[in-house]
Amino acid sequence: MTQRDSNELVQTIAAQTHTPPETVAKMYEDTFREVANGALIQDYVSLFAEKRVRANLRAALPASNE
Repeated sequence: MTQRDSNELVQTIAAQTHTPPETVAKMYEDTFREVANGALIQDYVSLFAEKRVRANLRAALPASNE
């Protein structure tokens, strides 16, 4: 994933989760590093990192009052 792609991804996640882009960027970088560490195949590291960041942010969102 290029730097531009990851920046766009961070902006998208930030907008969808109402989280500051700086927070999402830090979470993504940390998660990417964690997932990539020891991974034998790097092809899907960015996808797994994205999914984990989204899941963590969703879990932190307050429940909607429906």
